[in-house]
Amino acid sequence: MESNTLLTVVTTVDALDWESVGADLWERGYASARGLLAAAECEALIESYADSDLYRSTVRMQAHGFGRGEYRYYAYPLPATIALLRERLYAHLAPIANAWNEALGVAPRYPALLEEYLGLCKRGGQTRPTPLILTYGPGDYNCMHQDVSGELAFPLQATVFLSALAGYAGGESVFTMQRPRAQSRAAVAVGDRGDLLLFANRYRPVQSAHGFARENVRHGVSEVHRGRRYALGIIFHDAQ
Repeated sequence: MESNTLLTVVTTVDALDWESVGADLWERGYASARGLLAAAECEALIESYADSDLYRSTVRMQAHGFGRGEYRYYAYPLPATIALLRERLYAHLAPIANAWNEALGVAPRYPALLEEYLGLCKRGGQTRPTPLILTYGPGDYNCMHQDVSGELAFPLQATVFLSALAGYAGGESVFTMQRPRAQSRAAVAVGDRGDLLLFANRYRPVQSAHGFARENVRHGVSEVHRGRRYALGIIFHDAQ
């Protein structure tokens, strides 16, 4: 059963319209795809939130001024489905991240394989896994932020929505984008159970009069008004 699920993950990720995804990421800083995970896989991940053995830490957002809600970081070894999602998504995103850095004239280049990139993280003292599950109830929200923890930070990350849209109200994914010498602008994205959202979590290149300029990006979650929202977050760099 698990081997069939893993094969489906590989096939589904590799079959995404990556040309369209890349175009959306360049144009607006985020991109979405429907039905990355099946409903049963989403339910299994939600149910596993209660299994403390899977996680290295639990964060209650209000205790740190991050907002309201809770999330849990997975421990290594990651569950097989999450590890494979992280690996296959990274393989498609690394060329986009490299093209962004080339456009901006900044030095970091990302290896083709996640294993190689995590090796760089380890040598830099970043060894703690960063994939996580987040949960929000009524009145909960996530403040605008960037997921950076250490010198190495991959500029793209992923969210997989685990809850059906019919089960909660509010809780939209929110982005703010700040270009040099310009006011911030905001964007909102929503996804149903199993959908994928990819987005810039630090910066992205935007066309300017003199080539490309760096647009800083922050992300968060708006207040949940009803029900409960679960989401899987996949960050590609490890943390210090």
